[in-house]
Amino acid sequence: MYYDLDDPDTNAHQFDHKGFLEMSWDSYIDNIIAQSKDSSGKAHIDRACIIGLDGGAPWTTPSNPNVLKLQGNEASNIARCFKSKDFMPFMTDGVYVEGTRYQFLRVLDDKFVLAKKKESGALCIQATMTAVVIGHCPEGGQQGNTNKAVGIIGDYLESQNM
Repeated sequence: MYYDLDDPDTNAHQFDHKGFLEMSWDSYIDNIIAQSKDSSGKAHIDRACIIGLDGGAPWTTPSNPNVLKLQGNEASNIARCFKSKDFMPFMTDGVYVEGTRYQFLRVLDDKFVLAKKKESGALCIQATMTAVVIGHCPEGGQQGNTNKAVGIIGDYLESQNM
């Protein structure tokens, strides 16, 4: 399902006393996937998540069937690299997501990282002012569509000062 992030009738902008409601962040997973669809309607992201830039705390919940489930220190390691803008750990050790080591490909503008593992797919990771958006492209998917979708959500969050 596609969610219009600028539509005040969606729950994407509801706040509770701690910040965004969990379900509103989970709806971003569906939106990232929807944004990756090509002209035939095929999605090029199968799993995604959003974590906090400070420490890597999850913003999306494990209850969503399409969430990337980061394990152990994966989220904090990703957040630390983006927060410090030091991508050497990715370059030397790879990018770990769901226990899988992806080969670091490149970083753009100190906020956009691409990584790939043969037969496992690819990652597109974008940092915003307060979050990190991660999209997984399955093997055989179009990385360009994944990059576009993660970029749309990342740019939207930045436009909201997040």
